[in-house]
Amino acid sequence: MDKYLTIILIFMVVGIPIAFVSPTTGEIRDPPLLPLFYGSIGGIIVILFYSGYKDKKEKQKANADRKRSKKK
Repeated sequence: MDKYLTIILIFMVVGIPIAFVSPTTGEIRDPPLLPLFYGSIGGIIVILFYSGYKDKKEKQKANADRKRSKKK
């Protein structure tokens, strides 16, 4: 996974508890911030799928280059 994606993923993971606990007082929020919670979960899923897609494309390119060099 790219280092930038890892940093964004860490912020998303930290955002999940912030949706339920107030960082200033430490008390549990009566109505939790559901858009923050679901946004963080959605962002994590998108980052994981994108990094898997990116790794798959890099492997396909490496395999194609390896096969091409044997034919010559």
